[in-house]
Amino acid sequence: MATTLSEAYRDHPLHLHQIIPLDFSSLGTLPDSHAWPKDDGDDDRDHGSGSCIPIIDLMDPNAMELIGLACEKWGAFQLKNHGIPLSVIEEVEEEAKRFFALPADRKLKALRSTAGATGYGRARISPFFPKHMWHEGFTIMGSPCDDAKKIWPNDHARFCNKVENYQKQMKMLAEKLTEMILRLLGIGEEEKGWIGSSNLCEAVQLNFYPCCPEPNRAMGLAPHTDTSLLTILHQSQTNGLQIFKEGAGWVPVHPHPNTLVVHTGDILHILSNSRFRCALHRVMVNSARQRYSVAYFYGPPLDYVLSPFLLSSFPRFRSLSVKEYVGIKAKNLGEALSLITIIQN
Repeated sequence: MATTLSEAYRDHPLHLHQIIPLDFSSLGTLPDSHAWPKDDGDDDRDHGSGSCIPIIDLMDPNAMELIGLACEKWGAFQLKNHGIPLSVIEEVEEEAKRFFALPADRKLKALRSTAGATGYGRARISPFFPKHMWHEGFTIMGSPCDDAKKIWPNDHARFCNKVENYQKQMKMLAEKLTEMILRLLGIGEEEKGWIGSSNLCEAVQLNFYPCCPEPNRAMGLAPHTDTSLLTILHQSQTNGLQIFKEGAGWVPVHPHPNTLVVHTGDILHILSNSRFRCALHRVMVNSARQRYSVAYFYGPPLDYVLSPFLLSSFPRFRSLSVKEYVGIKAKNLGEALSLITIIQN
């Protein structure tokens, strides 16, 4: 039985052609495989210029309440005074840049296997879309060293140490935020017993969005929600990330120095009985600047049973384990939540 997130994905293999990224460094034009049809309702690809997701100071005495409001209205917020040293964040971004700058044949030494979840490759959501994305990724679950050794056989310690330090710092922040969010939901200590355990569903994703010759026809990362309870994202000082908000459209998440983006995923949406949104997000690209980001995904263990916590309403979702939900979403990206929705008579 699968006990880690990496093992859970082995039950849902991909084909090799769905994993190998394009060698973007060799391209001067946008290939048809990466040319997305123009959306008639998305002419300027930025309808949310008058809106912005909230920036919350974690040291604010009202931080917990502000986070709750942001999760209800946006499913996302930017966090400052988060406690993670700037040097830790800068170092992992430098390691991402060092990796993605390598020649394609070198990066392919750590190519994700067809039944694997870690290593180099396209976004795992790629098979659900008719066109490819202008993106390369490197996924880490647990120790980064096995894959790092394939790329730097004699010099992997630097990469491993900096990524492992980042994982440790992000886990502590995720635990703090999760405690606050679950307290808002009135969830008792027994139900929170999994926090701090060693078999959590967690991952780090290094992302690279190269300069694109025709950015208005390309897509960095297609619209999707994350499976996680929450995702903590560091983005380089280049625009691209957008959150969808009803009534406002696609709202850009402008980078602010020394802030982290936090957005809620499907698991928190289920636990909150849809009180908290799961942030639909995408990434756009540009022709002038490369963009990097580092995402940390956090959630309960695979055997944890997801069941809506109810105060005064009927459950909107049936109970199921994290592993079962991961499996449903691996086969039905955009419909996973609807497939576990309980229809009220």
